[in-house]
Amino acid sequence: MATRPALDVTVVPFPGVEFLRQALDGAGLVLPSLAVAQGAPALVDLGRVRAVVALRLSDVLQRGAAA
Repeated sequence: MATRPALDVTVVPFPGVEFLRQALDGAGLVLPSLAVAQGAPALVDLGRVRAVVALRLSDVLQRGAAA
């Protein structure tokens, strides 16, 4: 696994998408539409997910924030 880049507004989005994909995979989550936004390369498109995935994602984020 590569080293995550520092948080900065100039971060190239492609590695960010891959680091997010790996982190989600580690939590057992998949965002099938996760990609760099078309026409807006500074943005990451998280796409649509089923309600159960959104609930699982919120649970993972809340547990991480509490740690």
